[in-house]
Amino acid sequence: MRAILDIILLVLQLYIWLLIASAVLSWLVAFNVVNTRNQVVSTIGEFLYRITEPALRPIRNMMPNLGGIDLSPVILILLILLIQNVIVRYIYPNVF
Repeated sequence: MRAILDIILLVLQLYIWLLIASAVLSWLVAFNVVNTRNQVVSTIGEFLYRITEPALRPIRNMMPNLGGIDLSPVILILLILLIQNVIVRYIYPNVF
């Protein structure tokens, strides 16, 4: 059972890094640092969008309009960190 919890924690940590990569790539595209016509950049951007958007969309729908500032990745990262802490502190010690 601990191995399953370790895998869950690893997947959650990986998802945090994907959220950060998605946010950084969106900033780079917004400031014209990277060209979205490049096939590699386009493929990476599409992959990150498809992986992160299903989790970010409900958060964006609940948040008020902040005038172009998107705080949904920060909120999702905080929720993932909360889930990780609950697993590590309360579930993991009670599993044999």
